[in-house]
Amino acid sequence: MGISQDLYKEAKRIIPGGTQLLSKRPEMFLPGLWPAYYSGAKGCLVWDLDKRKYIDTSHMGVGSCILGYADRDVDNAVKSAIDKGTMSTLNCPEEVELAKELCRIHPWARMVRFARTGGEAVAVAVRIARAKTKKDKILFCGYHGWHDWYLAANLKDRRVLKGHLLPGLEPRGVPRGLRKTAIPFEYNDRDRFLSLIKRFKKDIAAVIMEPIRNYYPAKGFLETIREVTKKEGIVLIFDEITSGWRFNVGGAHLKFKVYPDISVFAKGMSNGYPMAAIIGRKDIMEIAQDTFISSTYWTERVGPVAALATIKKLREHNVPAHLAKTGKAVQDGWKELAKRHNLNISVSGIYPLSHFTFNHKKSAVLKTLFTQAMLEKGFLATTVFYAAYAHKQKTIDKYMDALDKAFFFLSRAIKDKKEERLLRGPVCHSGFKRIA
Repeated sequence: MGISQDLYKEAKRIIPGGTQLLSKRPEMFLPGLWPAYYSGAKGCLVWDLDKRKYIDTSHMGVGSCILGYADRDVDNAVKSAIDKGTMSTLNCPEEVELAKELCRIHPWARMVRFARTGGEAVAVAVRIARAKTKKDKILFCGYHGWHDWYLAANLKDRRVLKGHLLPGLEPRGVPRGLRKTAIPFEYNDRDRFLSLIKRFKKDIAAVIMEPIRNYYPAKGFLETIREVTKKEGIVLIFDEITSGWRFNVGGAHLKFKVYPDISVFAKGMSNGYPMAAIIGRKDIMEIAQDTFISSTYWTERVGPVAALATIKKLREHNVPAHLAKTGKAVQDGWKELAKRHNLNISVSGIYPLSHFTFNHKKSAVLKTLFTQAMLEKGFLATTVFYAAYAHKQKTIDKYMDALDKAFFFLSRAIKDKKEERLLRGPVCHSGFKRIA
C-alpha cells in the first residue's frame, strides 16, 4: 500500500476524521490508494512519502498556492522575515504596509483587520456586521466555512447546505438558539433573495456571498443585492476567499464594479502561508473596537510578508491572465477529449477554477475511476482544476496526453459495463461523512 497509506491508517486512529481539512481526506479522491501525505512540493510537482512524483492538476493546496508550491520569491521573503524574528511583544510593521496596499487596490475600503484562516475571517466579518446593525439574521449564498453562525442553517433542515458545496454537514454542537439565524439563497436567484428581504428585512444584519464562483453573475444580480442592502441598511459582505486574486489583482468584485461594505480574503493572497484579511468601509470596520476580536497569532510576521510578496508577483507577472489562459485551455481540452471518446460531461466554473462532472448514473464511480487512472499516470487529478502560475504549457500538454488515455479508458469501461469492476478500492465520498 505504501508509507503514505499506512500513515493515514494510523492517523485515523488518533486524529478524528483523519485530517484537519475535509477537502484533503483521501476518501474524497481515491479511498485506500490516494497518497495522503507529501514529503516535498515545488511548482506543480508533489512527492509522496514513498518518493513517487506527481504533477498536481487538482486543487493546488485547496486553492492556496496560486503561484505554485514553494515559490522562490515568496519563500525568500518569508525566510528573511524568519531571520528577523516572526513574533515579538511589539507589532510587525508589515501589517500596516499590507493594510495600506489592500486599501490602494480597493479604493472603496478604508480599514483592515487581519486573521490567518478564511473561516475565522468570515466569522470576524459576520461579528462586525452584527455589532454594527445590532441584528442577528444572516442571508448567505455559497460555502463560508465551519463556524457556528454558518452551520446554524442546518439546525432547521439538515439539507439546507446541500446546495452550498458540502452536503452532509451536521450541525451537532451548534447551539439550538442559533436556529433560523442563517438563511440561504441560491446564486443568481434574484426572486428568492428579494422574497427573503421582504420577509426578514427588519432582522437582517448582513448578506454574505461569493461575487463569483462556478458561474458568472446574471445581469443585474449583484447590482440588485447591492442596491437593496444599501437601502435597508444591511451590511453586504463579499467572500473572496476563493475568487480573490484569480480574476484580477484583488477582489473579483472590482471587475463587476459592485462594491460591498466588507470583503474577506485568504487562500491565494499569501501562496500557501496562513493569512486572511477583512477589509471594509470605515464606519463599519471601526465597530470592531466595540466588540472583542483578538488573537495572538494574528500578529505574527510571516503572513503579511508572504501576502505582500505574493501580491507583488501577481501584479508584476500578470498572473491572473496566465490563470485565465491556462484554465481555458484545460476546459477546452476536457470538452474536446470528452467528445472524442463519447463521454457525456458538463464543464463549469470560471477559467481559473474549472470543474467538470460526468453526466452518468454512475458519476461517482466514474469520478473515482478517473482519479485512479490519472494517478497511475503520475497525476494528482480529479474533476477539478485550479490553475496556478506554475502550470506552464508543457505541463498542460502532459496533462492532456494523460487525459486522452484516461478518457479512452473510461469510455471502454462504460461500453463494457465494467466501471465498478475496474476500481481498485471503494467509491469516493461526495460530501461530509463520518469515517472509521
